[in-house]
Amino acid sequence: MTRRWIARIAAALFALALLYPFSALFAHIGAWQWGEQVRGPGLSSVRVSIVLTLIVMVIVVALGTPMAAYIAKCKSRERLVWQAILLIPILLPPLALGILFALAFGSLGSVGRLLEHYGIAMTNSDTAFVATQVYVAMGYYVLGAVAALDAVPSMLQKQAALLGQTPAKVFFRVTLPLARVGLAVALSIAWVRAIGEFGAVVVTAYYPSGMPVQLWVDLQSFGLPAIMPLLVVFIAVALPLPWLAHVVAQRRSHA
Repeated sequence: MTRRWIARIAAALFALALLYPFSALFAHIGAWQWGEQVRGPGLSSVRVSIVLTLIVMVIVVALGTPMAAYIAKCKSRERLVWQAILLIPILLPPLALGILFALAFGSLGSVGRLLEHYGIAMTNSDTAFVATQVYVAMGYYVLGAVAALDAVPSMLQKQAALLGQTPAKVFFRVTLPLARVGLAVALSIAWVRAIGEFGAVVVTAYYPSGMPVQLWVDLQSFGLPAIMPLLVVFIAVALPLPWLAHVVAQRRSHA
């Protein structure tokens, strides 16, 4: 019993250390600033982040789910190749990713010149913002979705096929419903990764400014009191979805 309580106290101290940074929300830095100079760009950045990141999530799910389904059916050697490719944008430092992305899709790249010819700007535009976030978030979603699809018992899918269901019907009627919690976790990770991206987005889409970039601008221009209101909004938008998804997933797995 004594050892268990020692372990529990140690775990509690560990949790307190992880949560301690949130105490900064109550730090004595002076009155928070929310004047027009801060409020206007701040609200604009909230709108940019939420609206464009929602578009990003639609694209990620639409493109990433079929890819995850394909990888989940691959043999081990081919699966390893696809997973290694998906890890590249995840492991690449964000600033390096942004520079490479800007060069590849800017006026110096052949694809960038082609896009510019058709009036599609890949720097400082909504398109650049969305494209960068899709590139940043896609690997997280696909790898998480593969894990979710792998967790679906293959026997249930085989039984559905033996009952005359087509592969498409098996996927939509059996596989997807059983994998929905894992897919929600994968999507939540992709969401927080995309909406919180700074290093790559600041290179490719400084304008329109999302919340991470605007926080940096306000910090440089006005100091700590000016960033606190937007920081609270940023945390409120980015944190609850992945947190709830993981809690629900853990409850389901231990039910």
